Amino acid sequence: MSVRQSQKKPSPLPSKDGVHASYLWLPPGQWPDLMTFLLDYFPNVTREIWLKRIAHAELVAQNGQPLQADSAYVPGMQIFYYRELAQETPIPFTAQVLYQDQHIVVVDKPHFLPVIPSGRFLQETLLVRLRRELALPHLTPLHRLDRETAGLVMFSHNLSSRGRYQVLFQQHAVDKTYEAVAAPMLERSFPFSYESRIEKGEPFFCMRELAGQANAKTELDVLARKANLWLYQLRPITGRTHQLRVHMAALGSAILHDGFYPVALACKGDDFSAPLQLLARKLRFIDPISGEMREFQSQRTLQVWRDTLA
Repeated sequence: MSVRQSQKKPSPLPSKDGVHASYLWLPPGQWPDLMTFLLDYFPNVTREIWLKRIAHAELVAQNGQPLQADSAYVPGMQIFYYRELAQETPIPFTAQVLYQDQHIVVVDKPHFLPVIPSGRFLQETLLVRLRRELALPHLTPLHRLDRETAGLVMFSHNLSSRGRYQVLFQQHAVDKTYEAVAAPMLERSFPFSYESRIEKGEPFFCMRELAGQANAKTELDVLARKANLWLYQLRPITGRTHQLRVHMAALGSAILHDGFYPVALACKGDDFSAPLQLLARKLRFIDPISGEMREFQSQRTLQVWRDTLA
């Protein structure tokens, strides 16, 4: 049985401060007890942290039974626990809720704020912030934006209708429009479409173009021109990871302040001075519940382009 499987049953632990419990399927192997496995599998989590979770009944089995340090290691068991970070850098930017009804929430995300918990971000994520602020424990993003990208993100908070909205994104029935600032493409005639094959690359967090059948398509146009910078309109017809960033770099006009493409630069850590000049401007779709055409637009502007007009 694999370590990570789909979670078919609800978590026995409730949401805590906007964070849902994490879960793990115990992999095949032999350990003298559960604590020994946990210390091996999570080398950056100390014994003291696990003992604290155990003392607060925050390490449990699927049936809700609290687990102990000396509990038997059972391959295939599903365990639940709360992920915590000892120290988390505050993100000094806020999101704006543009729309909310009984099914969805549409939010205008700032640069640098991750959508979901990952790595060194937990409380300082859009999802966890919104669950707390809106008191919507079932809130879930219907699509993703990179941490570096600003603009529109749509969430579902109604379990009964969630699947109908998820299908819109799975079937590419949501028209997404982005804006980006990058160097001029003087040899191109606009508008045009660009297609390529995008797969995982190196380092692991980057993507790359490979020979083969195209699996990513972007439509490009120019909205405005300055001497050394153009404002582009980008429409991803497909939804590959980092698609717009990879395509712009491949076309010789990497998006301004992109730290991944065309070359992955050293991590800037908590430097907020140069946001990626990419904005998810518009979402447009036929609402599966009402049948009405819905259109939402970001109220944000790209900093560099705004500065050129000042």
